Amino acid sequence: MPSKPHGGRLINRVASRSRAERLLDEAKEMRTFPMNTAVAVDMENIARGIYSPLQGFMVQEDFESVLDGMRLANDVPWTIPIVLDVSDKDLREVLEGDEVALTYDGEPVAIMEVEEIYAYDKRELAEKVYGTLSEEHPGVVKTMNMEDRLVGGRITLIEPLPNPYERYTLWPHETRILFRERGWRYVVGFQTRNAPHMGHEAIQKTALAIADGLFVNPVIGRKKVGDFRDEVILEAYRSLIENYFPKDTVALVILRYEMRYAGPREAIHHAIMRKNYGCTHFIVGRDHAGVGNFYPPYAAQEIFKKFPDLGIQPLFFREFFYCRRCGGMVNEKTCPHPEEDRVRISGTTIRKMLSEGKMPPKEMMRPEVAKAILRFENPFVS
Repeated sequence: MPSKPHGGRLINRVASRSRAERLLDEAKEMRTFPMNTAVAVDMENIARGIYSPLQGFMVQEDFESVLDGMRLANDVPWTIPIVLDVSDKDLREVLEGDEVALTYDGEPVAIMEVEEIYAYDKRELAEKVYGTLSEEHPGVVKTMNMEDRLVGGRITLIEPLPNPYERYTLWPHETRILFRERGWRYVVGFQTRNAPHMGHEAIQKTALAIADGLFVNPVIGRKKVGDFRDEVILEAYRSLIENYFPKDTVALVILRYEMRYAGPREAIHHAIMRKNYGCTHFIVGRDHAGVGNFYPPYAAQEIFKKFPDLGIQPLFFREFFYCRRCGGMVNEKTCPHPEEDRVRISGTTIRKMLSEGKMPPKEMMRPEVAKAILRFENPFVS
């Protein structure tokens, strides 16, 4: 059976159609808080249950508890603050207890019950979440550019955000139905921001050997220059699944989410989200959610020892590579041969070859996957 939702209950803060119509009318008379894309996506993830048990943006008690102890105030594991920062200008004439409209691109998309307005220390937030104050860390830079006040309170979604990938979108209540219909008792979640190479496939198939289903959950959203574009990742995975996985063993579903690059803390957050989708297991990479050299290589795996009550089983894998003597994909635990027999899979090499219109070696990437990528005139963010 799919895992129980985090905190015990799958949250649904989506207004019914009739209530949404009424709230949209009421929103016209309310004060408004504008949201950027990252915050708006967090808001919808709260409403749809991806962030269960959160019902809104964090109040101060939960915020401080997460910073200091990586748990909500009620002791449920939680590692990443989910907050709404608001300018003093937008807070004018807004009091605790008021209702406000949350807007995206100028249009109201949610109603928020303002439970608490509070100040916070940006440096403390950055240092505790990211483990650094270096301006070379994108999360630190983003934190320092936040507004000076946080607003906590429950939200109600009244208009879904624009979504160009409806075809690949399922929410937690829907994935749980899908898993049950397919008879998947054990489901392995796999997060990705890349088109799949042979190393990814080897990890996925090794995990699938002990599970009933594989939940491939690409992160869709803002990418850095040189990354694969979202539509390229999806087409590449569709090609891989159709050609190299048995029918109905893989579900390909997007996650709209902006990476924090918070290393170990974010690895726990990623596991919680997949638990809410219904996964029983989650694959954790060697440098999961890392950036630069800010986190030790296995820190994202070590942190799971602190959360025996997480409710989802992490799966840790070593790097896979192709061994000429073994004749296939292996890793350090399964291959006895020396380095000269090994073909290491380099994402940088693969991207360079693809950018030049070349097919990577079959030891690195499936030809069908490479062809799917090369059908795009420019497969990378520029």
